[in-house]
Amino acid sequence: MVVYEPDASHYKLLSNIGLGLGLANAVYVAHHTPSSTFVAVRKTNLDSDTTSFTNLQHEFHQKRLLQHEHLLTYHCAFVSDHELWEVMPLMNYGSAQDIVAANFPDGLDEISIAYLIRDVLTALDYIHKMGFIHRSIKSSHILLSQNGHIVVTGLNTAVSMVKDGQRLRAIHDFPSKAVKNLQWLAPEILEQNLLGYDTKSDIYSVGITACELANGCIPFSDMVSTKMLLEKINGTTPKLLDATTLGEEQLMSQADSGIGSGTVGNRPSSSRNSSNPYTRVFSAQFHQFIDVCLQRDPMERPSAAMLLAHPFFKQVKKRTSELITSILQYLKPITDTEQQQKGIDGQY
Repeated sequence: MVVYEPDASHYKLLSNIGLGLGLANAVYVAHHTPSSTFVAVRKTNLDSDTTSFTNLQHEFHQKRLLQHEHLLTYHCAFVSDHELWEVMPLMNYGSAQDIVAANFPDGLDEISIAYLIRDVLTALDYIHKMGFIHRSIKSSHILLSQNGHIVVTGLNTAVSMVKDGQRLRAIHDFPSKAVKNLQWLAPEILEQNLLGYDTKSDIYSVGITACELANGCIPFSDMVSTKMLLEKINGTTPKLLDATTLGEEQLMSQADSGIGSGTVGNRPSSSRNSSNPYTRVFSAQFHQFIDVCLQRDPMERPSAAMLLAHPFFKQVKKRTSELITSILQYLKPITDTEQQQKGIDGQY
């Protein structure tokens, strides 16, 4: 078993692979020299005006408390000079959003989505039973490793439903980072009314995410925030784009909103995706799964545990890692690059 020491000299930073939670953060591919393995290192500048110690404490508290095989964890964390280093497992294929955008512009096939969403719901079921609401389920928070393992991230937005030892029936806290998640948030969160919201708001986000993965576009993404809010409050829900929901004329002529009256426009169909958006047909179970997740009334949405028994998942018969290779075979891991190898050899 590899031991990751809280020592910056043990980690050789190779390349920047993205931003962390804010302007003061950056995420790197790093080579753990004692074990010759790759990890991800998130560095946070503690001297930056944008760094919030309260947010950092909140995030690490969530990660320590919520431990599950389908949640992103961390190996160790330590302070080096004026920076906080967080050493995490490297999810070598990035996020589901990255994979769809770069390789499957018309969306993933149904069986792959079933496997992805199954593991997301497994993580959500655990989070909800622990008394938390995730509040940021979306494809960019679904990460894939080189061996096909799937984890959910974004726990910095999670909020507890337990107060003074009692589980609340609803909460009214509005997410501070909601501006980045508006398309995925449930209408009851956006309304900010006296009824509040509960764990069923995450189920709505699962439905939006499933549409995002299937259609290759984010529902409501072409709308300004006010119009999107009105559409959600009025009960407008996204649909899967296939031959049963939209005819070819509609697909070619209507705007790309991804809410059932939209289209994939004139985007070229990916040769890697066998499902042509103009002729493909998703199963009735998949359509029904989307419908129940996106019910306007949260009381009408099933729990994560109930959804795991939905007929949509009857096609899931293996471990995710055994099937997800149908997606990964077209992709190159982050570490499978000449630059990374040069970095290991000391030439980068």
